[in-house]
Amino acid sequence: MKVAYSWLKDFVDIKISPKELADKLTMAGLEVVSLEELGKPACPVGRDFVFEIEITSNRPDWLSILGVAREISAITGSRLKLAKSPTVKLKGLKPVEISVAESTDCPFYSAMIIRGVKVAPSPEWLKKRLEALGCRSVNNIVDITNYVLFESGQPLHAFDLDKLSQQAIHVRRARPNESITIIDGQQKILDNEILVIADKNRAVAIAGVMGGKDTEVTEATCNILLESAVFNPIVVRRVRQKLGLQSESAYRFERGVDLENAQSATFSALKLISVLAFGKPYAYKSLRSIRPAKSAINLEMDYISRVLGVSLSVLKVKQILSGLGFTVKARGKNILTVKIPGFRQDIKTQIDLVEEVARIYGYEKIPLSLPAVKPHKSIPSNREVVSGIKIILQGLGLQEAITYSLVDRLLLAKSGIKKDAQPVEILNPLSKEQEVLRFSLLPSLIRTLAYNLNQQQEYVNIFEVANVFSVKPDSAQHPTLSDEPMRASVQEELSLGIALCGARPFFIKQGLVKDEVTILHLKGILESLLNKLGVKSYDFSSPGENQVRIIIDQQEVGFIASLNEQILNSFDIKNKQVILGEINLAKLFPHINLAKKFTAIPKYPAITRDISFVVKEEVSIRELLTVIEGKGAPLLSLAKVVDYYQGKQIPSGSRGLTISCTYRASERTLTEEEIVPLHNAICALLEERFGIKLR
Repeated sequence: MKVAYSWLKDFVDIKISPKELADKLTMAGLEVVSLEELGKPACPVGRDFVFEIEITSNRPDWLSILGVAREISAITGSRLKLAKSPTVKLKGLKPVEISVAESTDCPFYSAMIIRGVKVAPSPEWLKKRLEALGCRSVNNIVDITNYVLFESGQPLHAFDLDKLSQQAIHVRRARPNESITIIDGQQKILDNEILVIADKNRAVAIAGVMGGKDTEVTEATCNILLESAVFNPIVVRRVRQKLGLQSESAYRFERGVDLENAQSATFSALKLISVLAFGKPYAYKSLRSIRPAKSAINLEMDYISRVLGVSLSVLKVKQILSGLGFTVKARGKNILTVKIPGFRQDIKTQIDLVEEVARIYGYEKIPLSLPAVKPHKSIPSNREVVSGIKIILQGLGLQEAITYSLVDRLLLAKSGIKKDAQPVEILNPLSKEQEVLRFSLLPSLIRTLAYNLNQQQEYVNIFEVANVFSVKPDSAQHPTLSDEPMRASVQEELSLGIALCGARPFFIKQGLVKDEVTILHLKGILESLLNKLGVKSYDFSSPGENQVRIIIDQQEVGFIASLNEQILNSFDIKNKQVILGEINLAKLFPHINLAKKFTAIPKYPAITRDISFVVKEEVSIRELLTVIEGKGAPLLSLAKVVDYYQGKQIPSGSRGLTISCTYRASERTLTEEEIVPLHNAICALLEERFGIKLR
């Protein structure tokens, strides 16, 4: 929006340069994107400047000279000079025929008939003021409506009264396929979503957007009907976008205009029309469906201090808010009651008022400080831990599935999942598919996985976190103390289930590679999960082929397994390997440690040495690494397997391994004299303990 410096000075005494004013406006939130000096002044004497200001969508009150002048008054402390509202003797004026079909579309509409106008070019001062803001001069009547719009923010429209059928106005929705030729000569086809201003026969304007050519004011016009209205912002925005039109009126209506200003804008325009076009008021009528809401907010001084970090006096806050047009009264020692004016529709709560105080007081005056941090130990709830588990698994590429807790017995039998607990039977199941509560998540996940494979998905990786149910004997009842039969209780536990199948595609330099999932893939996923959860001393053991137990502190908390061919066939899964895993989260929770400790980046370089050897297959890699880490401490910072090989060069029943050992000290650079003896000692211990053969 463009604002002329000379026009602003009509409302406020500005004692600083235009450049300084531009800086102050920008710091207060009215970003001045350009400042231009006019070649010919728009005011009779002296130079003039035009500010181009970026107006945010929540501040329609800034879309006027008066609105910007009010901000300048508050920023500089100068008094705002408001002209006394022109009064018009409405008594004795005839009524105008007006009707509004829907009050929600148009809560206020007024029409004034002015007779005997002389349409002519505008005087030079009026032309130059409009041209300074980029508005082309048309004639004195149209220019006056534009002048009032720019000055007050209230759009007006003048119709040639004699071109209106029966000199009546009806605000209604357009009829299907109704058409109108607008002022710029375009013909628009309308529908019932578009609000129009109409006479008895046809639409004469698109409400809030643009007038029609048939009723525009020309040099032949003698009598006019002057419209001032308030339209629903949503309706105006949709119509403007639908028809691809833009106007200064629509720009303001779709952001919201001040209901309290609508009538006075008509009287301001009438005053100019009577002087510049010699028109006399003949008839007037206004329809209002709502009254402006007189809302008030209690503002606590302590709240301002807490938010801004500075202590302001009651007098200072009152001065700032009063300068912005609020009515402020003290209510007690530290509370102000602030009445919200109609042009500030964006003010809803205390924090909105605090923002106003901060803007005018000056953000640059608020000292920089770090927020106070009170360290405290926070123990996450199980629900928060579950949310964290889901986030970790999603980060590892898995997708969450949600399945029903009620399943049918056939599904449990088909899955081959066997547990000591019995499924919980439903006494009155709604269907055969919902006859028992599941004791494992895996049967449902297998069925979901099979469905996705049937939909031509080549790679399925899903997980679910949900409760499982089982029947357990009631331990509270001792069989020797009662003749009653043993009761059973339902046990509910939280479980994590994972199912993988298919080939995971990824790209390398040679092209697309597909990696078929195995038990090792799921083992890697669970290792990442347990590490991120801070679980220590976990292990994986293999009691049999295609099955792995998950052990934490010598307690089994879950397992990994691959489905055999018989089960795969029962789910119609062909030529695929399905890997499953399930963890009892109730057993996992006590071992989770989410506390994080900062470790600085090492200052000194590391030394890496590899150990390549052949070892019997029954020797656990975990046991190998534990021995290496124990012997290498404290200089050994990391030991990991980097190569695994079985082939012709390796004896049957053995495997070839390469373990990389990284040595580092936090306070110095290590030397060969320190590393060589330690590394040799580790190799010797492995030979002694596990009978390895170095390669």
